[in-house]
Amino acid sequence: MSITIRPCVAGDEAALALVGQATFLETYAGVLPAADILSHCKTQHGEAFYANWLAKPGYSLWVAEMDEGGAAIGYAALTPPDLPVPTGERDVELKRIYVLNRFHGTGLGAKLMSTAMESATSNGFTRMLLGVFGGNARAIAFYARQGYAEAGVRKFRVGANEYDDLVLARSL
Repeated sequence: MSITIRPCVAGDEAALALVGQATFLETYAGVLPAADILSHCKTQHGEAFYANWLAKPGYSLWVAEMDEGGAAIGYAALTPPDLPVPTGERDVELKRIYVLNRFHGTGLGAKLMSTAMESATSNGFTRMLLGVFGGNARAIAFYARQGYAEAGVRKFRVGANEYDDLVLARSL
C-alpha cells in the first residue's frame, strides 16, 4: 500500500468533502444523533465549504491519496486559531486531521500530523492547538501520543446540539 501526501489545490474540494463526510459519519454514527451528523456534514463538509477554505489566506490543507487509483483517504488542515483560549501570533490551529477508519493504525495520521507540524514550524509558528470531541477517546489518545496536552474546553455545535470539546495544545 503506497500513499502520497500532497498540498491541496483548487479542484480538491470534492475529494475533501467526500473524506470529511465519510470520516465524520464513521466516527460519530451511534454517538451523535443522525440529524446532527447530516446537518454538520451538509454545512461543514460540502464542496463549497472546502472551496472556501482552499481560497482563504492563512489556510493550508494536505490530502493523503492512494498511489494506485488516486482515491483520497485522509487530509489535514491548518488555520488561524479560532478557539476560546488565549492565543498569540505564533499559534496555529490544526482544524482537522481526518483519516478513513480503514487506515487507522497504519501511521497515516502521524504522517499527516508531521506534515502539518513541519509546515507550521517552517512558517514561524511555535504552538499548535486543536479542538476534539471530549468523547472521542481514540483521537484524544492519538493527540496525547503526539505531545498534546489540555489547554481548555469549549462547546462545539453539531447540528442542533452543543457538545463538550477539549482544546489541546503543544509546542512546536
